[in-house]
Amino acid sequence: MTSQIRNTPSSEQIRRAPKVLLHDHLDGGLRPGTIVELARDTGYSNLPETDPGKLGLWFREAADSGSLERYLETFAHTCAVMQTREALVRVAAECAEDLAEDGVVYAEVRYAPEQHLEGGLSLEEVVEAVNEGFRQGERLARESGHRIRVGALLTAMRHAARALEIAELANRYRDSGVVGFDIAGAEAGFPPTRHLDAFEYLKRENNHFTIHAGEAFGLPSIWQALQWCGADRLGHGVRIIDDIQVREDGTVELGRLASYVRDKRIPLELCPSSNLQTGAADSYAAHPIGLLRRLHFRATVNTDNRLMSGTSMSQEFEHLVEAFGYSLDDMQWFSVNAMKSAFIPFDERLAMINDVIKPGYAELKSEWLFQQTASTSGSSGEQA
Repeated sequence: MTSQIRNTPSSEQIRRAPKVLLHDHLDGGLRPGTIVELARDTGYSNLPETDPGKLGLWFREAADSGSLERYLETFAHTCAVMQTREALVRVAAECAEDLAEDGVVYAEVRYAPEQHLEGGLSLEEVVEAVNEGFRQGERLARESGHRIRVGALLTAMRHAARALEIAELANRYRDSGVVGFDIAGAEAGFPPTRHLDAFEYLKRENNHFTIHAGEAFGLPSIWQALQWCGADRLGHGVRIIDDIQVREDGTVELGRLASYVRDKRIPLELCPSSNLQTGAADSYAAHPIGLLRRLHFRATVNTDNRLMSGTSMSQEFEHLVEAFGYSLDDMQWFSVNAMKSAFIPFDERLAMINDVIKPGYAELKSEWLFQQTASTSGSSGEQA
């Protein structure tokens, strides 16, 4: 009876539901078969496996190993085969197609242009190739009966010294497919304040940026990202849970930082499967997203690295439905949260919410209702 009242979605309904993705890495979402083919075409010979099935398994096991060195090695392989214009176009197009096939209607996909220069491309050529791929993927998705819009986030590596240069690049392409800026990489030892010049520049240009913070390093990383750098969103931000006290009687007390994050409606780009791999939680049921949802933080659901986590947006939601009994209403809440937090203009966000997301969930909920009615009628007939 509980599942009927809460319109618990099936796996097939989860896949069809319109989903919004804000935190997905381009170099963390390649198809294993594409990696093998690109490695062969470019002469890259360091892959640990050349069978696509075995290679996909290797990436997942390496990410699950608990070894930071092995985890980082996975990106060395994907970036190695993303050094030509053709490769970047293909990877970006397949990314858009894969997301659309999974029911994602809007996505912001991030990548670091500085990591794709070994083949002689310029920063501008990298951005233009990825943008071309995203447009190609959107078109192919439409031809297959799916709709998706993809915006690019340009990422600077926090251990490098090119953040301002990449921020300027993001600003130059802000009307050509790039919707914002990000910094990523190891948090410990590389605080976001090292790149204050980039963030000050973006604020002066009225541009948008998110910052990887609060994934592993904790509250100081979140505080700096918000109060020193002025981030619009928090990439992960899961460690905000450290500023929330749950008492034995079930009452909750928020610290100053957690209260600020909730009061200001700062979006949290939560990535459950990835967070489990990095030790932010021991299980989906223990993931902070459950409490953050209950406390009405601006929580969103994301994939982070689909290849390394062996996941998709549908799989992320399946895990959460199983762990927390989430309904289609909960899925809609997360999706609307994400769309509200996107880096495209307000009127375009509103149109996506009112014309795509809400009607999509309304259809699924009405479908569920008729299924339940048919099931109830059948039961009554049997009893009669």
